[in-house]
Amino acid sequence: MRYLARVYVTLKPTVNDPQGITVLSALRNLGFESPDGVRVGKYLEVGLQAESEDEARAQIDAMCKTLLANTVIEQYRFDLEETPA
Repeated sequence: MRYLARVYVTLKPTVNDPQGITVLSALRNLGFESPDGVRVGKYLEVGLQAESEDEARAQIDAMCKTLLANTVIEQYRFDLEETPA
């Protein structure tokens, strides 16, 4: 079966986010006063083949821990859906 994983990687809440601070400042300079915080992250789409959804989840989890996220300073989550072959 073919699956599509949508992976979201963000800095852990305790890690300073200079990009987020810069984006928040830019928004305020453009007149947007409602945002009170911005966190910048990464979004990835990974297509993969697996025998089952459980196997696909295990593969994506291993990919995140090994390469896609720096688990010392980042957290990740993913959504998984079966797609047509």
